[in-house]
Amino acid sequence: MRILIELPTWLGDATMATPAINNLIGYYGNPDVTFLGSSVSIEILKKHLNTKRTEVIDKNYFSIYTLSKNLGRFDVYFSFRNSFRSKFLKLLISSEKKFEFHSNEYKNLHLVEKYNNFINDALGTSFKPGKLKTSLKPKSNPSNTRPLIGINPGASYGNSKRWYPEEFAKVAITLSDQYDILIFGGVNERIIAKDIENILIKNNILNYSNLAGKTTLSELAGLITTLDFFITGDSGPMHLAASFQIPTISIFGPTRDNETSQWMNKKNVILKKNLNCQPCMKRVCPLKHHNCMKLIKAEDVVDAINVLL
Repeated sequence: MRILIELPTWLGDATMATPAINNLIGYYGNPDVTFLGSSVSIEILKKHLNTKRTEVIDKNYFSIYTLSKNLGRFDVYFSFRNSFRSKFLKLLISSEKKFEFHSNEYKNLHLVEKYNNFINDALGTSFKPGKLKTSLKPKSNPSNTRPLIGINPGASYGNSKRWYPEEFAKVAITLSDQYDILIFGGVNERIIAKDIENILIKNNILNYSNLAGKTTLSELAGLITTLDFFITGDSGPMHLAASFQIPTISIFGPTRDNETSQWMNKKNVILKKNLNCQPCMKRVCPLKHHNCMKLIKAEDVVDAINVLL
């Protein structure tokens, strides 16, 4: 049995698709699986037991055409994406059966449940979604001698999802007597991470490491597994933390926490203000005040950590 799976593009979405993917693979017994996706989504599943081949999809249509011709024939094809490029790819794939995810068919559900229902509808099954499970591994030999807190100020969706560096820094300063601090982020988050670092330096806080833009995805996942607490906005690393059951403070502003909060992590506190304008799902605050994030203070995060303790 040869299965082709096109993964969601974003780290968080791909992680949230893993319960559905594991149910899908389990249904077919021991299939040979080829994964297509972004470099990020491929990274989290390339070491899955059933993975026989992985391919990163280029945005260039000619490259997609060439890739499709080199893949060969499959017994079944599942796409967890619904873009124009995905539709183009679907037309080119050689497979007896083809299934494509359409998010508008699944309302008022967590994204994990949406993906899982898509698989159930395709297969005629009634699988329950399990925990998030990537093929990324915990750090084998943690070197930290003190408790660790990780802060993740970035978010790919847009600035409206980002909490303020001053508030992240206040949390770090408050907790620095008890915890060492790791600042996470991708290449695009180096500026906001540096803003946090500068505030820590001004306050004579030295027990931190700024890792923004300095880790691979595998290294990021390994470091997250060493944390005692993780403080983050609605982001891909938030879902990695959930997959490892790391105690997490999740800060939500313009997005729907009922759809994209951590899945099956009992050690999670969601911080949000429940304003009338939430969730607007906009990349930039349309009302210009950004109160959904601005009204959340460092003290709220510290109190949430005490709840988890």
